[in-house]
Amino acid sequence: MKKNVHVVGAIIENDKDEIFCALRNPNMVLANYWEFPGGKIEDDESPEQALSREILEEFNCAIDVGEKVEDTIYEYEKFIVRLETFKASIVEGDPVLLEHTEIRWVPRHELLNLHFAPADIPAIHKILAEK
Repeated sequence: MKKNVHVVGAIIENDKDEIFCALRNPNMVLANYWEFPGGKIEDDESPEQALSREILEEFNCAIDVGEKVEDTIYEYEKFIVRLETFKASIVEGDPVLLEHTEIRWVPRHELLNLHFAPADIPAIHKILAEK
């Protein structure tokens, strides 16, 4: 039986209509995929609390979590992931590269040019349809 994993991702937009994306490093599960940054929800956390904690731990900046964008369940080869994505904005600091291979601000209309993890794709389609 496959393990179920519940994770959150932040769709962080700047004032230039660019979205913050992170490339998973070769040692991570789903290595070398781009993603909306985030991580696992701990037992005592809400999705919003988990997202704030993960962004602080992985990128050393504070975010304000906004509305939910998408709630996706995707079955990978070894596990099933539930990914909740939320809009967010940086309220303190600038993202620092700590755990990922690369981070970049990507114009919204160019998101699909990156090799995103499959669970992130429905959220991309949703935000592309907004504008």
